[in-house]
Amino acid sequence: MILVINIHQLWWMQDVVISQSPPSRIKSISYHDPMKRIQLLCDGCVRPITSGPIYVCAIEEEEEEHCNFVLHEWCSRLPAELIDHPAHQHHTLILCSKALGEFFGVFDCDICSLPCNGFVYCCTECVDFIIDVECAFLPKEITHTSHPNHLLSRVYQTRYLCRICEYSESGNYFSFSCHTCNDFHLHAKCALLIPETTVHKCDKHPMKPSYFPIENHMSDYFCEVCERELNPERPSYHCRDCMQSMHTTCAMSILQYETYDRYTRGVYQFVNVKFGGTYNNIEVHPHPLSFVQGIEDDGQCAKKGCHDRYQLHNLQFRMIFKCSDCKFAVHYECCKRMSS
Repeated sequence: MILVINIHQLWWMQDVVISQSPPSRIKSISYHDPMKRIQLLCDGCVRPITSGPIYVCAIEEEEEEHCNFVLHEWCSRLPAELIDHPAHQHHTLILCSKALGEFFGVFDCDICSLPCNGFVYCCTECVDFIIDVECAFLPKEITHTSHPNHLLSRVYQTRYLCRICEYSESGNYFSFSCHTCNDFHLHAKCALLIPETTVHKCDKHPMKPSYFPIENHMSDYFCEVCERELNPERPSYHCRDCMQSMHTTCAMSILQYETYDRYTRGVYQFVNVKFGGTYNNIEVHPHPLSFVQGIEDDGQCAKKGCHDRYQLHNLQFRMIFKCSDCKFAVHYECCKRMSS
């Protein structure tokens, strides 16, 4: 059971203001449960809601415009301002419920570079600086199984090689780095978002990250995907039942192929996106369009001269807008261009 508090009217008058009026109604709700295919994501941090208390929109289900707005209790208490944030120390960052000026509220975070449509911290002086809630509160120090003997500290630096994905970022990014071992760095997104298990079509068991030489490994180290030799001192995914291994980059490539994403972020491409909602624009399509992640049956983008950056035109696994009344469906980027 949860408290339903009428917050939406106040929400649009002033960001991050929650009504303290008495609850208007009590009702039950199904929490996030992947096994039952129930998804309940917070509109603030875009993370699963698995227990209460939470805030939801007070608009009733039987009303024509039902709203699925929902918040963790702690996301309702986020600070309205961040002063001296390590990624933007000279200006104050302001909390907003949506990224202003971004189509359908979707923006690319300036720290992790991932798309997001949750709450944002933005700079009122630098129009182009905007970060998601998760990146706004990255921990100063973490422990990681890839480097268990030392703490890893949050560092803002210009260029480094990540020990997990083996990619080097150019530009100003956070890393988690070891001050004892000067050459050990992890991307923040790799340290915090890389899956704990992955699968391969030739192995029925889940493969887990291994960061050290495998005990009782009787043969040479070779990747089951690219068939090249593995460095036992570098991270890899490994199945202890079948004694099979693969590079972390090859594991990412499998997921990237499945998601049509050529970059390492394909592993966790939409972890910060809450799908749902309706877009109405008669110049784009006469029927309402739903914001969803594409499936195989959605086929190819309906826009002539599709602007898909990978020239694949497929909609599967991508951010798309689709019509439930007909077969019309387009990429998010194509719909954005059609609306401008």
